[in-house]
Amino acid sequence: MRYLPLTDADRQEMLSVIGAASVDDLFVDVPAEVRLPGQIAGLPDHAGELAVERHMDRLARQNLSAGEAPFFLGAGAYRHHVPASVDHLIQRGEFLTAYTPYQPEIAQGTLQVLFEFQTQVVRLLGCDVANASMYDGSTACWEAIGMARRITRRGKTLLSSGLHPHYVSVANTMAKFTGDALVHEAPRLDAATDIGALIATIDKETSCVVVQYPDILGRIADLTPLANAAHEAGALLVVVVTEPVALGAITAPGHMGADIVVGEGQSLGVGLQFGGPYLGLFAAKQKYVRQMPGRLCGETVDAAGQRGYVLTLSTREQHIRREKATSNICTNSGLCALAFSIHMTLLGEKGLRELATLNHALACQAADRLTQVPGVKLLNDAFFNEFTLILSKDARDVVRDLAGKGVLGGVSLGRLFPDAPEIGNGLVVAVTETVTVEDIEALAKALEEELA
Repeated sequence: MRYLPLTDADRQEMLSVIGAASVDDLFVDVPAEVRLPGQIAGLPDHAGELAVERHMDRLARQNLSAGEAPFFLGAGAYRHHVPASVDHLIQRGEFLTAYTPYQPEIAQGTLQVLFEFQTQVVRLLGCDVANASMYDGSTACWEAIGMARRITRRGKTLLSSGLHPHYVSVANTMAKFTGDALVHEAPRLDAATDIGALIATIDKETSCVVVQYPDILGRIADLTPLANAAHEAGALLVVVVTEPVALGAITAPGHMGADIVVGEGQSLGVGLQFGGPYLGLFAAKQKYVRQMPGRLCGETVDAAGQRGYVLTLSTREQHIRREKATSNICTNSGLCALAFSIHMTLLGEKGLRELATLNHALACQAADRLTQVPGVKLLNDAFFNEFTLILSKDARDVVRDLAGKGVLGGVSLGRLFPDAPEIGNGLVVAVTETVTVEDIEALAKALEEELA
């Protein structure tokens, strides 16, 4: 527990320097309806250090962690096995304490790591060039929308109904400051994706089309027709990947014509981490490289002919351009990028494909078993490691009851899309290599009891 030795006088001095009357002035941009009024219930105004620690320990023991129960949560954050060697290596002093290489010529080790990371992301996403990471998948998605606007000089973006609602929320928040028009609808419980509907709505005002692959319901579509339609209208195709392990089994978006591919790298090397820090992936076609946000590391040779690494196209962010930069990102998830790169290196191409195959096989096994439960139907029969079940009752109630029985059974669509009650019976189930046959049977039995 950190000790914060600030007095009221210290706080008042800081507020006066920045011109704020109170701490509340720092939160004026946060909507009032999502702020917590008053103090947190159950916490006293003050207490001794030992009492606070004991109270926090009691609260922590109420958590049910991913490793303690059958775990089928996904929807953008996935539980995979991370080899112990990943954590061992990222905690080496030269990695753990490294910061942004403002003097890149003396940070060759850091630059080489980032260069290797970029190379892996390019190969994984099927693109020409990648940057040295972003904050997370949702902010990378918004940066792609902003990049498309700069390239096309248009301000209308079509968001697939299958795009993660949290990504949509981040984009809507940022669009308030840029004036971008975002078009989006909640998904329907259809086995088919909305690719046809997206193609029909592309027009000459469209900057880009953003689609998730696989989408929030686990559906997988051929994106080539969508890419062709976008390009015919002068628009770009942006593809979001929240489960990079899937690309060990399915076609990379860049190979289907995507102009920009972004995603969340959490699945490889990072772990769930209670929601962060995570890792944003960002890649694009070579011709758009000057509009990319974030840092890019390049390989070159020095005056003696020795291989060296440099920051390239550095007229961005805090380096040079500042207020005229391509983005407001001012750092990157460097340690998470390193963890991703180490995990990818340990797997290799063959290992990644084997991991993807195992994920898919277990997901198929789970889908077959769960659909034997009365009151359960499978929405999509083409998926990677995540699929949607349609239950005979509201999935939110089912998820809560399952958790009470020690089974973390999935993510309810009612939780993801609270304003779309017509899909409230949908349950998104994720199955990774960490799921056992016994876990699948435990979920099936718990569903049988709940839906009886």
